[in-house]
Amino acid sequence: MKYVLSMLFCATMLSSCATFGEYAPSTPSLSSPAYDAYSRALYLYSRSRLASLEGEYALALNCLREAIEQDPSSAFLYSAMAENKLKIGQVQEALENINRAIKQDPSFREPYVMAGVLMASAGKDTEAVGYLRTAIQLDPSKEDAYLHLAVSLTRMFEYEEAVTTLKSLVKQNPESVLGYYYLGRSYSQMKLYRDAVGYFKKSIELRPEFSQAAIDMAASYEALGDYTKAIEIYHDLLDEDESRTAVQQRLIQLLIQQRRFQEALEYLNQSAGSGLSSAETMRKIGLIHLELEQYDEAIAVFNDLLEKDPSAHHVRLYLGVAYEEKGDLDRAKAEFLKIPSDSSVYTDAVGHIAFIFSERGQNDAAVDILKNSIAHNPAQIEPYLNLSTIYEKLDKSETALSLLLDCEKRFENEPRLHFRIGVLYDTLGKKRDSIERMKKVLSINPRDAQALNYLGYTYAEMGVNLDEALGFLKQAVEIRPNDGFILDSLGWIYYKMKKYDEAVRWLEKASRLADDDSTIIEHLGDAYLAQRDFKKALNAYKRAQELDPSRKELTEKIRKLKGELGER
Repeated sequence: MKYVLSMLFCATMLSSCATFGEYAPSTPSLSSPAYDAYSRALYLYSRSRLASLEGEYALALNCLREAIEQDPSSAFLYSAMAENKLKIGQVQEALENINRAIKQDPSFREPYVMAGVLMASAGKDTEAVGYLRTAIQLDPSKEDAYLHLAVSLTRMFEYEEAVTTLKSLVKQNPESVLGYYYLGRSYSQMKLYRDAVGYFKKSIELRPEFSQAAIDMAASYEALGDYTKAIEIYHDLLDEDESRTAVQQRLIQLLIQQRRFQEALEYLNQSAGSGLSSAETMRKIGLIHLELEQYDEAIAVFNDLLEKDPSAHHVRLYLGVAYEEKGDLDRAKAEFLKIPSDSSVYTDAVGHIAFIFSERGQNDAAVDILKNSIAHNPAQIEPYLNLSTIYEKLDKSETALSLLLDCEKRFENEPRLHFRIGVLYDTLGKKRDSIERMKKVLSINPRDAQALNYLGYTYAEMGVNLDEALGFLKQAVEIRPNDGFILDSLGWIYYKMKKYDEAVRWLEKASRLADDDSTIIEHLGDAYLAQRDFKKALNAYKRAQELDPSRKELTEKIRKLKGELGER
């Protein structure tokens, strides 16, 4: 028989919201000889419960054994025994007691939930699914079995059944926060991110403080390429609780990826100011200063890091680059020379030294140091690429191309090599070969934004394959939405397609992101001119000319426009 347990002593099942006290079988009459056994079992269970709450599991188990002796047919007591066995890690014994409980009373729901959770935690999702389905059939009103079942089904890649299970739950209980949340998780795993966002939103509407749903929703927006929305959510989460370190780190990483360096720097400085900064945090701060052309600030950060750890060769490389960008080539070279030959960044240092030689007109020295680097470590691709750049600078593009073609077999799957070969083919006027090389890059890495941009812009300039070019450039923008040069290419393809409003929209954004590039500003002027907005076109051409006075074609465009506007 099953025993009634007072609500005073009800127990919560493992990973379940249900309590044992919800089950109320008939109580023996006071005159029944079984009443003493019933009372004794109830007393022993209450003692086991208190002992378990105090962490005295040996005492709890002893009490339960005595209680089962008083009532060996109690499914409830076997379940309580299983719960305590799990708490001390005796999984096999717990499962044996679960099975006894099911055998004693197949209509008792809780052992099925326990068994389902236990099987799932052991990686046996197929077995878990069977138990959890039975639990739902026995009581469709409780959500825990639905949630566990959906998780197991998802791990088995049975996404459709997982979604159906969760939709049954939210239909029955429209206020199920976790039901909507796990629907979002399931759709996210199916890569149906828009659906996922909708369900995450619903769970947050029901429980506004549900931060994990917000984090997962932000990740779905990232997957959709809506980085602005993802960043907005991470901002809001940090406004609510600045201590969310993982959220802050993800936000910083995303801001850096989107080239929103100033915002990333603010968060990094907050982290540094809190006393929780690490060498990695300071390294990122230095690199952002370097990206923002704040060279003195970058130099200060890198020098401080090197005082604490002189063996941080990658930091010394960044310090040398900061001096190089600042124009202090002697200091830059001195830092690069401090990097030992067994360092992982030695090859990079050699490349910078070669370019310093080249800047000073010491081209023979530049070539010699790179050739020496290749001889000592022919498995590194960087010296080949750097040497090809030096040759190209010396108007030896054929020599540069021959160098890279000779090492092609060694670096067959290296996209940088094929990209560089493609650029050299283009320089030599071999467009068809250049295009084939860029396609080779994409066959290795379909998300190479540079190759996508190169192909799209090349087709635009040639006036061919414009629809294909548009596809390439849209994908490139999705990968690097804040790259002014890629946005310029997208605007230019729209210009070539005579979609001037779209052209202006993208070229204006490109000109804001790369406001020092004469060609981008000229393209914007061309788009304004196509819209017959002569004043804006003239201003754009004048600005482009200020950036590069040597371009005679801009002088001619300005002269013609002034004639149209009646200006001198």
